[in-house]
Parts: sequence; structure tokens; C-alpha cells
Amino acid sequence: MPLGQRPGDKSDSRFCGVETEFDDDVAQVLAFNVSGGFDFMVLPLMDPAYRPSLVTSGSGAVLPCAGSDLVLSPSQWSSHVVGKISSWIDLDSEDEVLRMDSEIALKQEIAWASHLSLQACLLPSPKSASCANYARCVNQILQSLNNMQLWLRIPLQKNDDDDAMNGNSDHHSSDGDVDSWEWWNSFRLLCEHHSQLSIALDVWSTLPSPNSLGRWFGEPVRAAILHTSAFLTNARGFPCLSKRHQKLIDGLFNHSIQIVVCGKPAHNISADSLESVPTNYSNNHVDGIARHPLRSYLDYVAYLYQRMDPLPEQERFELGYRDFLQSPLQPLMDNLEAQTYETFERDTMKYSQYQRAVAKALIDRVPDDQASNVTTVLMVVGAGRGPLVRASLQAAEETGRKLKVYAVEKNPNAVVTLHSLVKLEGWENQVTVVSSDMRCWDAPAKADILVSELLGSFGDNELSPECLDGAQRFLKEDGISIPSSYTSFIQPVTASKLYNDVKSHKDLVHFETAYVVKLHSVARLAPSQPVFTFTHPNRSAEINNQRYQKLRFEIPRDTGSAMVHGFAGYFDAILYKDVHLGIEPTTATPKMFSWFAIFFPLRKPVCIKPGSPLEVHFWRCCGSTKVWYEWSVTSPSTTDIHNSNGRSYWVGL
Repeated sequence: MPLGQRPGDKSDSRFCGVETEFDDDVAQVLAFNVSGGFDFMVLPLMDPAYRPSLVTSGSGAVLPCAGSDLVLSPSQWSSHVVGKISSWIDLDSEDEVLRMDSEIALKQEIAWASHLSLQACLLPSPKSASCANYARCVNQILQSLNNMQLWLRIPLQKNDDDDAMNGNSDHHSSDGDVDSWEWWNSFRLLCEHHSQLSIALDVWSTLPSPNSLGRWFGEPVRAAILHTSAFLTNARGFPCLSKRHQKLIDGLFNHSIQIVVCGKPAHNISADSLESVPTNYSNNHVDGIARHPLRSYLDYVAYLYQRMDPLPEQERFELGYRDFLQSPLQPLMDNLEAQTYETFERDTMKYSQYQRAVAKALIDRVPDDQASNVTTVLMVVGAGRGPLVRASLQAAEETGRKLKVYAVEKNPNAVVTLHSLVKLEGWENQVTVVSSDMRCWDAPAKADILVSELLGSFGDNELSPECLDGAQRFLKEDGISIPSSYTSFIQPVTASKLYNDVKSHKDLVHFETAYVVKLHSVARLAPSQPVFTFTHPNRSAEINNQRYQKLRFEIPRDTGSAMVHGFAGYFDAILYKDVHLGIEPTTATPKMFSWFAIFFPLRKPVCIKPGSPLEVHFWRCCGSTKVWYEWSVTSPSTTDIHNSNGRSYWVGL
């Protein structure tokens, strides 16, 4: 049964599993664990004593599997069982017999799991970062595997100077200074970033630093195996977790990562204590079946899940867009559809900020003693279906200023809606609808205020500079542009899912395209830095919107090594004076959903070592018919310059 109900959450993190020992009676083991409250079990598929070299050749011996495929229904195998590959397997052993046995057994067990239609198998952890033969064998299997996922077991371990190096680690390693992320990285590189290879993290009583933990959220983690030894004991004798572990579990839940409870019971809970447990914390009604020995651990995990806040309405709306790559808009080449307009128009926070900016501009433009005599000319360029027209008129009403509005729109379909809106609202004396491209329109008068919403996820990526430079000719010398400036930002990220989605297209074009994406399963490796800034009106004698920026990122040393799959891009805009709008994480406007981040992928991900800076170059290039970006990394290693001459991705003028 699920851990509980969390409004808006339909992810796999609602389901909790348990790791079991080998048992011939699979049906009984499943019934016991399901009745004990667990949703699935991680079950050894083969007798741990089995070794292929001990089987007499030609004897026709039957593999010692954990029961026939007939002992459970196909749906039970698929829904309730994750296969556990034998932990004795060591494909990089110096013992040739063990190495050969390991390869044979691994292939046999995966073949049996495929026959059972299991959704996933848990592979044993590499013995060290040197795991080339193990990875080679797994990669061979992946080439012909059905839809099954292979979870590589990785201990959540990074020995910091003040932690496991001083003997505070309760899991064993033969190496002195260990960062298990290196094991994973070595393995996945050898397996060519295969999309069906993912991670099951072993969570013990000691944890690495928050920065070190954070990088795992950009990796393909499917499960976290929570050992009973990781639990503390509360005042009433029940298992509980430290604050740091609780925060980690919350993060795992938020990233749709399933918890698997593992180990022997480490807490002796009396019957009297069980009777006093609140009903919202534990369910003891098991109809005469013996209480599961790990039930108290499951109850605590369920408690952590149930205490989480419901998903906010905005996040529920965005669920379907999480880590989904979308091509950016081509605002000058394409006309938006009604549904797209409607989505943007629902963003009340954005238009509230615009209304505040217009109101402040009107007050600065017209003193109170002239409010009844002076009419301000305001032009909305790129008016769409009229939300900025409405916000501007509301600002005029709020401030008691008189306003004449020109609504300029190039989309003839949106112009139809604008005319209807003007008639419906009775704005005929205040609003003039202009069906024209703002760059070509010959305005009948100069504007006091120029208002636009041409910003893209990267600020200038929907050609706001080119459009506003063309439109500023009908702005008075002392006129006001809203927005008055905007700056783009980038940030290096680990984004395994996004990288694999781009890689699946198997071509150059997709690796040289910038995507709009609701970032979720990413690790932000360093604070974002500003890239390009544009100011309006631009009164330069010669306007040049080409830009180049070289940036240097320092990854916190305690993060350990990390993989950079690309760069997340954001913007922050000053609408007018202190009224701003943006999606840069540290200053993002709350409750606003018109923009997701932009993602610039790297064809070949870059591995960053602790203390090694990341040097990045970004260009904004302009041609006669298009604008495009180019990007490259030059340290710690050098990548190709992506999208040279806009060969793969551009925005048409």
C-alpha cells in the first residue's frame, strides 16, 4: 500500500520496498511483505551458493532460481518484484574462475529477470572505480535488453576530512579516500551513458556534505536503499532519522525516488509501546498475521512522506513539463496559437508586475496637478490578445492618469481578438489597434511609454533587443521603455535525463539546440553568473547586439567530482525602477509560470574535479536573417564550439 496521500503527487516515491533474503517460496515471501505494508520487494533471483563452474558439464542441471515463473502472476512479478543480482559476482576479480563464473551468472540472472518481465534488477556495487570488465559485460547486456532498468548499487559515500576519514563511516571500503560517485561515473562512461542504466543509492548512518549529496539529484537515481543501521532511536524506543537524513529523504521523495528498507531490525519495541502508537503513525491491524519485523521502519518512512506539504497548485500544473525538452518560440517567424496565448495570460503575477511598473512610470511622467489635463501616449508592442493593454489601463485608473493606448500586433489572428476585446470592454476612445510588425509601423505620434513582453527564457533569445531597437524610433527622447533592461544568466548543471533525451536523437542538431525546460532532476553545481545585458531605449550611435562573455565557475570543493551535462539559462529584467521580473533562482519572481529555464547541452559532458575551475564561453551572434548562440568549454577540458555559424539552431529575424 502507498506510504500515504500527498495531494498532487502521483510519483513512484509513494511506494516503499524491502530487500529480502533468498527464499524458494516466493509467493509466501511476497504475501508476508505485502501484508506487512511494503509495496514491492528486492528479491535474490538465484541461490547465493550457485556457481556455474561447480555444475557438471552436460548434466542438464536446472538453474537454482527463486521459484518458477508460475508461482506468481505476470502482473505480480512486474509490479511487486525487483530482481537482486547475486552479490558475490565480481567481474574484475583477479581470480579467473570467479571472473568467468561471475560473467556467466550475471547473464543468466538477467535473462531470467527478462523472462519474468521484471521492471528492474539491482546490480551489485562495483568493488572499486576500476570496473571495466563489469561495465563491459553490463553494456553488452544493455544492447539487447528489453525495457527493464538496471539499478547499479552505489554506496552514498564520500570520505570528507572530518567524517569517514576519521573512522566515522559504518560501511566498509578497502580504499582510504573514497568518493563513490567516481565509481558510478566510471561505470556509466564505459556504458556510454545508457538510458536504462540507473542508480540505487545505499544510505547509511553517515552522510557526505550537502553539496556532495546535491549532485546525485542530477543523476538517474531510481531508488535509495535505507539501512536499518542508519536509524537513531527516539525517546519512546522507536526508530527515527537525523535531521540531515530527514532532509535527504524529503529530497528523494520530491525527485520520485523510491525508498527500499534493508537490514535486520535494530530496535526492540515492546508490545506496550506498539499499543500506544497513534493511528496516523502506524497501522497495527494485520488481521492475525505476525507484524513485519521492519514495520516500524516503514511507518517512520511513511510518517516522513505524509508530513510533506501538498504540491502547490503551480507545481501541479507544471508536473507534465518537468524535464521535458521544448523548442523555444520563434516569435517573429511564427504566429502563436490561441491556446499558447491563454496559457501565458493566466500568469497573473507577471501582469501584476507590469501594472505596478506602468503605474510608477505614469506617476513619474505626469505630476498630480496635471493628471486631468495631460494624456500619456502608451504603445504596447507585441500586444497579443491584450493582457498588457488591460494592465496599462488598470494602472491609469489606479493612478488617476489619462491614457491613449496603441496596441501593435503582427499576428492577424490575435488582431481579431483585440478588436473584439476593445468593443467588449468599451475601450474605443482609449485604445487603437494596429495590425503591423512593430519594426515596420509608421507611428502617428511619439510614445511616452513603450511596453512589451518580448522576453524569452534567456532574456534576449526571442529577439527583444532587435524588436525594441526597431520600435524605439517612435519613443520620445525622454520616453520610458518597460522593460528598461534585462540580463541573462547561466549555471552549470548535472542533468543526466536531459542529456540522454538529447542523445536519443543521435544527431548533431539536437546537441546544438537550446531547449526550454522545467528543470527538476538536475544538480545545480555553482551559483549562476550574468552573461548578456541589454538596456532600452538604446541611444548608442551604432547599435550592435552581438555579445561575447567568458565566465569562470568554481565548484565547491566539498562537492567532489561532478559531471557537467550543460548549462541552465535564466533571465532577470528590470521593468521600471525597483519593479523587476525574472526566473534567476536567487531572485525569481514568485508564483510566475510564463517562463521555464533554457538548457544549453554539451555534446560531450565535462567531468569537473574538486578545486578545478570551469571556464565557459558564450557568444550571441547576429546575421542579416537570424540570431544565434554559440557556446564552448575550455577548462578543465576543451569542447567543440557548439552551433558554429548557427548551423543547427537560430532565431529568425
